[in-house]
This record gives sequence, C-alpha cells and structure tokens, in this order.
Amino acid sequence: MQPYSQIKALLAITRASLRSTFRSPSAVVFSFAFPLIFILVFGFMSSGSNINVTVALDTKSDTSNLIYNTIKNIPGLKFVNASPEKIKSELSKGRITALINIAKTPNQQVPYSINLTSSEAANPQNVQLIKSILNSVISKINQAAYPNAPTIAVVNNTVEQVPGRVYRTIDFILPGQMGFSLLSAGVFGVAFLFFNLRQQLVLKRFYATPIRRLYIILGEALSRVLFQLITAVVIIGIGHFAFKFTLVHGWVTFASIILLSFIALILFMGFGFIVSGVAKNESTIPPLANLFTLPQFLLAGTFFSIDNFPTWLQPFCKILPLTHFNNAMRDIAFEGNSLVDSWNDISVLFIWIVVVYAAAFKIFKWE
Repeated sequence: MQPYSQIKALLAITRASLRSTFRSPSAVVFSFAFPLIFILVFGFMSSGSNINVTVALDTKSDTSNLIYNTIKNIPGLKFVNASPEKIKSELSKGRITALINIAKTPNQQVPYSINLTSSEAANPQNVQLIKSILNSVISKINQAAYPNAPTIAVVNNTVEQVPGRVYRTIDFILPGQMGFSLLSAGVFGVAFLFFNLRQQLVLKRFYATPIRRLYIILGEALSRVLFQLITAVVIIGIGHFAFKFTLVHGWVTFASIILLSFIALILFMGFGFIVSGVAKNESTIPPLANLFTLPQFLLAGTFFSIDNFPTWLQPFCKILPLTHFNNAMRDIAFEGNSLVDSWNDISVLFIWIVVVYAAAFKIFKWE
C-alpha cells in the first residue's frame, strides 16, 4: 500500500477552498470591489487640475526682507522645512512645486531678485500660480513701502528645471488600497473561515482522515494567498494601465510588489487566526477584527501621509504593520527600491510575523 500523500491532500483542500472563496460575495467585495472603487475615485481625481503649491525656501535665501516675511504667511503657499537633499528629492518627484531663492542684488533700484527652481514632475500651472502670487506680493509691497522706487524685487521668468518623475495621486493611494485589501482579507477571511470550519465540525472530520493538521492549515491558507495575489495583480494592472500607476522598473518592480504582498498577507492572516481563536460566536468576529483593521486603515497612511497627524500620534502610526507595508510598496513602485533597499520596513513586518504567530499558536483552537 502506498503511503498517503500529504501534498495531494493539501492541494485538494487548496482547490476546494479557493473555489469556495471565489463563490463568496463578501470575499469578492472586500478584496476586489472596495479597493477598486477607491482607486477609480482617486484615479479620476488625480487626472484633474488640483492645485498644490507646496514650496521650499533655498538655504541661501535672504530672509531679512519684507518679501519673505509676507509670503511665508500666505495660506496658499505651504513651506516645507527639510534638508537640502530631502528637498531636492521631493522636488524631483513633484511633491514640492518649487524652490524659492530670494537673493540680494547690487542694483539699489531693484534690491532683490527671486529665482525659482522646479522640476519636470511639477504641474506647470502650479509654477505659474507661484509666480503670480510673488508678483502680487511685490506689487502690494511697492505700493505700501516703495512708492518712489521702480520695484523692491523682480521674479526671474526663467525657471530652472531639474529632472523629475511625475508623482500622481494614484502613486500614493493605490499602495494604501492594496494594503487595505490584504489586511481585510487576511483578518476577516481567515477569522470567519476557521471559526466556521470549527463550528461546523469540518476540522473535526478532517481528524478522521490521514492528513496532518499542519497540511489542513496550509491548504486553507494557500487558497487565501492565491486569491489575494490574484487580487493584487488585478489592482496593480488597473492602476498601471488605466491611471498610470508608476512601476519604475516594469516587471521587476511588479514582482517585488507581489513578493512584498505575500509577506504582508502572511502577517495579516496571523491576525485572523487570533480572532478566530478568541471569538465566542460569529457575531463577535467583526468587532474583534476591526480592532486590528480599523486603526491601521485610518492611521497607517492609507489616504494621506502620517506626517499630517499630531506629533504625539505619529509614533503609534509608525508601529503599525500596514504603515511599513505602505511605505515599502511606495518606495519600491515609485522610488525603484529593491526589497533589500526597503529592508527596514520589511524587517518590521517579519518582527510582527513572529509576534503574531507566537500569539496565534497559543490562542488558536481546533475544537
């Protein structure tokens, strides 16, 4: 008699579970529909002409003049304070629209000249808006303080350009929606699946078969992994071809994102195992699962940068695993990082995996 094949049993469970997942309306809605709705909404928004005038002041600028004291208080201009290297990087991505340099001139009739540095990634309309704001400020200062002088300053019409890559709204939003899809499926999907298998005595029936417990878990888990990786391919494909989501190195970047998604999904499924072990009945699963998903969905940089949160809240945001997935995916997709380059974020995910599965091993119930 040939020994019972654990691998064949694992694959049979995987096929059956995967088929069942595709037939589940809730699984399809949470994994495909919700993320795609957000991507479509923000994708169409990003193709509009939204004005974003984030600027930085050149470190060589003269700040002891009325021009600077006026423009720094204009609500339409958001000044960024960062190192020159950081400003240059953000400028090349279009996240900073322009670098403003206010310089003294030897001409006493025109004491200052204002030079702008922008990039190919910035919206030209935004650069023109900055020029208009500066000229308006200069005109008002001339009328109030320099009525007899030609002008206090002139804005150089030639804008220095640095190479850049267009940073679209979709480049920020899509990684967040990918993370939301993986997190929701990992937590809710696994929690409901194994709770129902236990309640319906399916796991108990498996005991009557020669298949080992580990292969039962692996078979069900593998079906979830395959389903979500298919979801990831669809989301990235729509984002890239419909809304120009950036994949810097093409297929290499795509493969890195899929591998990163696999690591994150393994982690998020661990939360699902914990919830399925703690839940006393099916109605307690959603509130327990939301304890893991809702804070991350809101605080992990899904819709906007965590830098917008109060400083006292940011350390908590940076602990959340979804934050590190979002950061790593954005760096891989747009910056062209490899998985090794994003090791700081990925290592945090691995630490979470160890902690979560240690807890899941203690909590998970077979009966």
